[in-house]
Formats: sequence, C-alpha cells, structure tokens
Amino acid sequence: MQIWTGLGNPGAQYAMHRHNVGFMACDVIAHMHSFGPVQRKFSGWVQEGRIGTAKVLLLKPATFMNESGRAVGEALRFYKLEADALTVFHDELDLAPLKVKVRVGGGLAGHNGLRSINQHLAGLGGPDFRRVRIGIGHPGHKDRVTGHVLGNYAKSEQDDLVAMLGAMGAEAEWLAKGDDARFMSELALRTQE
Repeated sequence: MQIWTGLGNPGAQYAMHRHNVGFMACDVIAHMHSFGPVQRKFSGWVQEGRIGTAKVLLLKPATFMNESGRAVGEALRFYKLEADALTVFHDELDLAPLKVKVRVGGGLAGHNGLRSINQHLAGLGGPDFRRVRIGIGHPGHKDRVTGHVLGNYAKSEQDDLVAMLGAMGAEAEWLAKGDDARFMSELALRTQE
C-alpha cells in the first residue's frame, strides 16, 4: 500500500489556486486510473485504486494546508506504514511554472503543508518521504509570494496546466514502481510535445 497525498486548501473558492495543484494532481490520477468513489476518512477525502500492480490510497486532507499532517499521520498509522510509503504532491515556488521534480527528503522550503506533515511523522521515518514538487514559479519579490501562491492560475496557463496534469496521470505508473527518474523523464517528453 502506498499513500499519495495531494496538498491544497478545502473549499470551492480555493480550487484553482496555485497552492491547490496537489489536489488537482490527485483528482486527475484518480480519474485516469478509475479509482473508487471518494470517502470521508482520516480527516480528509480518500480514494482507493491500483496503478499498475501497486495499491494506492489517494488522500486529500480536509483541513487547511497548515494542518495537512493530521490526515497523513492518521492514514499512515492506520495502515501501519512509515514515511517511505508516502508520496506528497505539492506546489513549489523554487521551480519554474509547471516543471515537475521528484525527490525523497530534503528541506521544507517554508511550505506549511510539508512542515505539518513533518511534525506528524514523528516515529514514522521523519522527513524522508517522497515529494512530487510541481513548479508554480516565484513572483520575484517575497512581498508578492502570498498573493501568488493563493492566486488562481491565469487563463493563459490553464491549457499547459491541464496538459501537465494529464501527463502526470499518464506516467503515474513509474511513480508507483518507484522509478522517479523515469517518471520525470517521461513527463518531460510528454510536456515538450
């Protein structure tokens, strides 16, 4: 069992925020891989399914971003899993818009969702969980970061956003197999076309 968590804020008013791109990734993966119905569980919304031979639980915390770790901790403890079974999809200021990078561990880059998850992983393997970092770009000055992160994707970005999310869904089997390098490579090929 793997737990894939998308980060975002609950509520329709946040749906198209850059900060919610993790939720968007989970929704596309669930749709493309015919996951089961949404259930309310672990302080969030979950869907179960298979990607290739891997059993995956998609989890979208129903709390706000700074409390995301509660849902993740509950799910990991329920299934008796550690941090190495966790993949977190989240927005990343330090990557160019719509670029995707995967890494295990690393800093929290001031991301409140990652910070919360890290706090709730005490005794479960610490910060060494896999992150799928989805670039949203930096607005150029720190005073503009909050507005940028909590702003909607522009109309001009939406076609590229849909293409990137579709490519992530199509190549998700590489993530499920643990081949992060192949996932990033295939994703780059699909999004260059």
